[in-house]
Parts: sequence; structure tokens; C-alpha cells
Amino acid sequence: MKQCDIGLIGLAVMGENLVLNMESKGFTVAVFNRTTEVTEKFAAGKAAGKNIQPTRTMEEFVSALARPRKAMIMVKAGAPVDAVIAQLKPLLERGDVIIDGGNSLFTDTQRRCKELEAEGLHFVGCGVSGGEEGALKGPSLMPGGSRESWEMIAPIFRKIAAQVDGEPCCRYMGPDGAGHYVKMVHNGIEYGDMQLICESYAILKDVLGCEAPTLADIFTQWNKGPLDSYLIEITSQIFRKLDPDTGKPLVDVILDKAGQKGTGLWTLQSALNQSVVISTINAAVEARVISSRKQERVDSAKLLPQPKVQQFIGNHDDLIGAVHDALYASKIVSYAQGMELLG
Repeated sequence: MKQCDIGLIGLAVMGENLVLNMESKGFTVAVFNRTTEVTEKFAAGKAAGKNIQPTRTMEEFVSALARPRKAMIMVKAGAPVDAVIAQLKPLLERGDVIIDGGNSLFTDTQRRCKELEAEGLHFVGCGVSGGEEGALKGPSLMPGGSRESWEMIAPIFRKIAAQVDGEPCCRYMGPDGAGHYVKMVHNGIEYGDMQLICESYAILKDVLGCEAPTLADIFTQWNKGPLDSYLIEITSQIFRKLDPDTGKPLVDVILDKAGQKGTGLWTLQSALNQSVVISTINAAVEARVISSRKQERVDSAKLLPQPKVQQFIGNHDDLIGAVHDALYASKIVSYAQGMELLG
């Protein structure tokens, strides 16, 4: 088998789907996973009969790549990325490029760029947006690194990216950590978006008494207008999802305890360091922190009187329209604050 155009390390769902995307666009791909069983399962399943070369050792993986080698890492951010780089580095040669496609902190990417460039290796920190489906069908890609490293991977990345109006959703973001910085702020804006949707839901449910089927219809209708977006679309689908154990709408029985991976907090910290106001994103991060403290909320509810929601006596359609408009205006504010941070 001929040497591969690119290789990918880390065969969780995002990694697998990116590999399948690359192969579907005509590229040959070498794959490696720390757990050999995962590689074998992928090779025998989704990758069977495709131009995807499974490898069992890091040495075999590197040997399978055409020069200059392009090795993409899709593992958990932080120490795991450094561990993979430490394994790769002795096997690579000057001019090869390593791409980190995880949600790494931009300062880590800056450090890795500096360290690897000193040894003659290129490093690209690339934000990947679109989730599992986007990875398979076309993600939004935000690469950062040297111009030379970008030009090495551009033919592949521009081809696997989502396409809008004939243009790939992939653009060079700037040096070293720029790509991961943009992805961080992107995630922060998304935190704001999700919290605004939650608060809109709370008004419709608690003030108007809307049940899940009605909420699904409202959000479906909203998705046909200026609020048209992935998050509004999947929110409407969530309201239609039933819990298999109780038969009730899943949204009514799921634990109200949110988690977070850290990118929203990183965005907030960066904004504070630069004296940029991102109040919407800040409130969203704080809402997740409060949500995560479930037991404290339960204990507090036993001690403090609960607010009474009065029956809304106005026109329901008017209030639904007002919530729609408030959500739209608030989203604009959240995006504007995120863009100011990028500026």
C-alpha cells in the first residue's frame, strides 16, 4: 500500500469520523490508537475496504506517512496531547507537521509551537467545530500556526471542511495559538447561546405553562426564521424526545445538573485579562456552576420560600413573540461581545 497522505491518532468518535471524512474526499489515511483493540475494531468495521491503513505501533504509524509527514492528534486536551507529542517527536524529521485537533488551551498551543519549531517541526493548533456529524460530513476548521505549516495541510483541510456557497469553512486564523483561541471564543459564545435558550424555555414553561410538545412546535417555528440555527433545531428535537422508562418527555425527568469542559471558563478568564466585557458569556458560565451545585440548591430550597409564578393573563402569542425577539436580541449581544474579544 502506498504511503498515506495524512495520519490520525485517537480513534474516539470524532477521530473516526474525521478519518472517514478524509478518506471519502480521496485521501489515504493512517490511523493509530493507544488501545490496539480500538484500532482493530475500526479497521474491521467502518474502515473495512477503504483507503485507511491501521497501525499497531507509533513507529509503524510514522512509517506509513508520506513526507513531509502530517500527523493529526485527536485526544483529550492537556497532558495526553503532550504525551502523544513526546512519542511522535523522536520519530519525525525536520519539516514534518503535527496537528492538534482537540480543544486545547491556546497558551498550551503557543508553548508547543515554540518547542517544536525549535526542533525543526511544524505544529498546528486547529479548532474543530460541528460535533460528531460535522467531523464526518464537514466540520468548521480553525487552524493556527506558521503560514508554512498551514500551506502544507490546506489542500486536505479545505477539502474536508463544510462548504457554504461554494467556499470551505476553513480559514487560516494566524500564528501559534490563534486557531485554538478562536475555537475557545466560539465555544464561549455557544455557552451564551445555550443559556439564552434555557432562559427562554424557562419563561415559556413557567410563565405560560407550555408543555414539551408545545415547546417543540414553538422552537420548530422559530427555526424557520431569523433564529434558524443548529442549537434551536436540536432544542426542538429534545422536546420531542421521550424517556423510555417513564414515557414522559425526557426534558422533564433529566437531572438538572449541568457540567462544562472548561472552554467557557477559559473565554471568561481571557476576557478579564484583557478588560473586555462578555457579560452574557459570564452569566452562562456562572449558571452552569450554580447548576452543578445540585445538593446546595436542594438544601437551600428547604430553607428559603420559593417564588410564586403568577398566572399570565395576557395574550400568549404576544408573549411568545416577545420571548423570540428577546432571544434574538440577546444572541446578537453575545456574538458582539465574543467578536470584541477576538478583535
